[in-house]
Amino acid sequence: MNADPEVREHLGELLARAQSDAVMARMQADFEDRGFGWWALEVRHTGEFVGRAGLDVVGEDMPFTGVDVGWRLKRSAWGHGYATEAALACLAFGFEALGLREVVASTTVNNLRSQAVMRRIGMTRDPADDFEDPSAPEGPLRPCVLYRIGCPGTIG
Repeated sequence: MNADPEVREHLGELLARAQSDAVMARMQADFEDRGFGWWALEVRHTGEFVGRAGLDVVGEDMPFTGVDVGWRLKRSAWGHGYATEAALACLAFGFEALGLREVVASTTVNNLRSQAVMRRIGMTRDPADDFEDPSAPEGPLRPCVLYRIGCPGTIG
């Protein structure tokens, strides 16, 4: 997935196998340390690997804080509802098992597919929260949108 230009369109440069493996090792270590992180996504009836989804702590360099929900799927898995299903499961885990009061999600302003998933899972966007990603180079990856969802049953 990290070597596919269409999958990486809103994420930045393509990753070589060694870079991708290093990212995976960091994700596994984070999961072990925190008890949450990224899960592999498989098609239920075939076991085919189609991507990943999970929860992550927002980076310190971002202009907001919290826990972020995200997903990344192989192109062949796009349009089948897997991202929505996985994101809903991640939210349920975050709210029920971790006791989170809010979860955020961000993407580039041009990533309309991910923004549609964010809306489908009940997240909302306040344009006042949109931001420039400080880790992105100047260009189309820098302007981003921020979506939020609060835990059902909580106020504020």
